[in-house]
Amino acid sequence: MARRLRLGKTDIEVSPVGLGCWQFSGGQGLVGKFWRAIPQQAVNDIVEAALDGGINWFDTAEMYGRGASERALAAALTRAGKAHGDVVVATKWSPFLRTAASIASTLGQRLESLAPFAIDLYQVHNPFGFSPVESEMRAMADLVAQRKIRAVGVSNFNAVRTRRAHAALATHGIVLASNQVKYSLLDRRVERNGIVAAARELGVTIIAYSPLEQGLLTGRYHEHPESLRALPWPRRWTSQHRLQRSRPVVEALARIAREHNATPSQVALAWLCQFHPGLVAVIPGASRVEQVVETRQAMDLVLPQRELQRLDDVSRQGGPA
Repeated sequence: MARRLRLGKTDIEVSPVGLGCWQFSGGQGLVGKFWRAIPQQAVNDIVEAALDGGINWFDTAEMYGRGASERALAAALTRAGKAHGDVVVATKWSPFLRTAASIASTLGQRLESLAPFAIDLYQVHNPFGFSPVESEMRAMADLVAQRKIRAVGVSNFNAVRTRRAHAALATHGIVLASNQVKYSLLDRRVERNGIVAAARELGVTIIAYSPLEQGLLTGRYHEHPESLRALPWPRRWTSQHRLQRSRPVVEALARIAREHNATPSQVALAWLCQFHPGLVAVIPGASRVEQVVETRQAMDLVLPQRELQRLDDVSRQGGPA
């Protein structure tokens, strides 16, 4: 697959596989409890392995441990000898119980957590704020005009809200770069509800989070279901309820992986990047170096059309109803 993908219609180029940094939350906050705390040295090693494999961008968020993930990422990038401009850093503002005014008022906290790195892509994390999307985009546009951020994205926006965000930014001469949504071979709702169609029409990149369904698509829990007991309870509960339904997809991934001397994870990521060429980037996370080494190699895997179609067909049986 292509080694670089243009982020929407911006001048930012990213590797088709980035690194999601939710796992760097340090076990803090509500969403941080999905993952066990990772020591900073392990974070350093994971980030260095990502960089060594050609990954040039990292996605984090304020909500990931109330800034813990941002701080861990910045420390790891600095330890790896990177400086502002060497990599692409994406983070997210949390709108929960807030108005658009807090986008500007809390930016200093985000920059402090990420220092010495600036924000290349600033995203509205979800649609649950107290202000209309037009006010949020106006605040984001002001930050672009002040050169405090490079580009604007959204996350978890439906098709209608994505179009509103795009139109609001356009009045300021700014493009909407991306919409970060849950998307995998086990969850293809974005194809049915108009999100993918809107992104393609508007020139907005889809950033797929949870592309491996928090490890379910690796197949390890199907082979060793007892290993689910070691997971934090939120992941254990969701994975247990999807184990049987996802089995046909995992088995198809394993068969195709054997043909390419690859792993099911690599095939699942390659499918996402190649099924909609040029439209989708993926951000698998990693809590161990071996995981990021495995996922970064997905960028070298090219699937023929018959295999893309085979996975398309079988995955329709294993996703949400």
